[in-house]
Amino acid sequence: MNGIPQRELYWNINHTAKFLMYPLFLIALAIFAYGMYQRYQYWKIGQKASVKWDFGRFLKETFFQRRILNELYPGLMHFGIFWGFTVLFLTTLIVAIQADFGIKVFTGNVYLLFSFLADVGGVAAIIGILMAIIRRYIIKPDRLDNKPDDLISLLLILTILVTGYIVEGIRMAVAGDNWAAYSPFGNLVAQLFAGADEGILRLWHVILWWGHMLLAFGFIAYIPYSKLIHLFTAPINQALADPQSAKTFPLIDLEAEDAESFGVSTVEEFTQKQLLDLDSCTRCGRCQDNCPAYLTKKPLSPKKMTQDLKEALNERAPVIIARAKAELAKKGLGEEAATGEVEGAVTRALIGEVIEEDTIWSCTTCRACQEVCPVYVEHIPKTVELRRNLVLMESSFPQEVQLTFRNMENNGNPWGVGWASRADWAEGLDVPILGEMENPEEIEYLYWVGCAGSFDERNKKVSRALVKILKAAGIKFAILGTEEKCCGDSARRIGNEYLYQMLAQENIETMNNYKVKKIITACPHCYNTLKNDYPQLGGNYEVIHHSELIAKLLSENKIKLNSTDNRRFTYHDSCYLGRYNRVFNEPREVLKNVGVKLTEMSRNRETSFCCGAGGGRMWMEETLGERINVERTRQALATNPEGIAVNCPYCLTMLEDGIKAFDKTEEVKVYDIAELVAEKL
Repeated sequence: MNGIPQRELYWNINHTAKFLMYPLFLIALAIFAYGMYQRYQYWKIGQKASVKWDFGRFLKETFFQRRILNELYPGLMHFGIFWGFTVLFLTTLIVAIQADFGIKVFTGNVYLLFSFLADVGGVAAIIGILMAIIRRYIIKPDRLDNKPDDLISLLLILTILVTGYIVEGIRMAVAGDNWAAYSPFGNLVAQLFAGADEGILRLWHVILWWGHMLLAFGFIAYIPYSKLIHLFTAPINQALADPQSAKTFPLIDLEAEDAESFGVSTVEEFTQKQLLDLDSCTRCGRCQDNCPAYLTKKPLSPKKMTQDLKEALNERAPVIIARAKAELAKKGLGEEAATGEVEGAVTRALIGEVIEEDTIWSCTTCRACQEVCPVYVEHIPKTVELRRNLVLMESSFPQEVQLTFRNMENNGNPWGVGWASRADWAEGLDVPILGEMENPEEIEYLYWVGCAGSFDERNKKVSRALVKILKAAGIKFAILGTEEKCCGDSARRIGNEYLYQMLAQENIETMNNYKVKKIITACPHCYNTLKNDYPQLGGNYEVIHHSELIAKLLSENKIKLNSTDNRRFTYHDSCYLGRYNRVFNEPREVLKNVGVKLTEMSRNRETSFCCGAGGGRMWMEETLGERINVERTRQALATNPEGIAVNCPYCLTMLEDGIKAFDKTEEVKVYDIAELVAEKL
């Protein structure tokens, strides 16, 4: 091989074709820009919200496809398409720089490198597209629904890629290429045309070059009007995702005089970021595949809900924009909107018509949907905002929740047990109560017992077990006793922000008066609320779950077990400790120290299956579909355990009920991890 590696950029293409290419490209670009601007205008009807660009997440998710690769087949499929197109785009950009600006960059080693990368990348993209077609139209997983846009997008991309290889293959076959080894697949295509008539090949080269170019321009123009818009919205959405999403929610100023409503009842009341979510969703169905409500035949599908909200946005945004134009026109500041766009415009009610109330109340706020979403759609905050509107503005919620609210308001707990008996569980244990101590500041931890640990007979045993562990370790702790109120987790996630704030403010005032710094609790719901919600109201504490503390005590030999338990166990990751707060290892370390033979369920750690009690569902009847706790118990029993270990009072209750449903109460027992440790001290 002699000479500098390079090639003629517009081989066999005349000046007229090159002249026409630029206006056609500008037309495609204009159509693309208009479509993107239109979507931007749609997002702008939402409320402003504080967002932060996370460059690290942007790199991990967009370029390294971290979440997408969590599922092998679709992950590799998308990885091939993404990186194939990325390399082809970069190659095209380099060619354009040389062709349009005269800067010789597509030459020498750069030419060889990008010839090879583009050649291999194109094949990777073709394989990815073929995998997508096979998966969508032959394998047909239940979570995928098919729309014309899906087929158009796939065939458009495939045709662009294939015509690109044919055009390149004809060039190499006719003109020859000393550097063909760096385009192995293009060279393979060229061999197909060996010996063919040169005139015919040149004719087909021009025809296919035009076809390839027009299809590529059509692809650019089509992006904003199709699911392909996620090429731009998904990376932005990934980078702007809120790391606290669903762990806490925006604090409502309940005393704001200018507040016309609370929560969300129209699509424009969502934030602009939440509306961006809707254009980022690709309907991949991963959320649906992991939603306990959907998998137990409830009316909720996170995917469908997102798409229904997108339809509502598409209906509502033109009306809002037209009205804004009309207002400007009245003031002489803009063009007048078409009268028909404004007067008599009717859109469906967001709650009731777009999203049914049963759908809204089916959510357990388990966060499984958000955990697996490759583009970081935030489903739960939208659901809670809809609930807030129903509760605070319409007083519309499941009937049984009325009693729960009343119990929380009157007795400081959802069971409605008299507040004076909150510390009765500790009788005879010599547990210090902060209000009765001479020097309450001497304690290291406030033990936040929670409502279940205080009033539920089964969970009182867990409270006593934890006290035994704390005393054995010599830890100075105390409880609030009757001064402790419900943390407000259920009230907030059901949508009763007023009740939540009332309870939270009372608790924060009490703890701040005692100068509480560190809190330990056995309830993940209390844990999450104290840790992530309370700082909004001035409650800033170091909050530790009992599994974290017990693991630490064992590792530091501050407690020692006098025997081991060799029974077969499985462990259930609660949503609010695991997915919400990433505490996965510590409970397993505790079980390892106890000595049980641990077998994991198929759904564990990040993909754990909800027990069904979160999001206030603990206090609602489950009348639709199958019972979530029974399904989770079925998964646990599939491991053939003698015991099920949990870290949450709600999970303990729900799984014990599940065991009863299978009539396995004698064969399988459910334990909190504190009980397993306490009985071995």
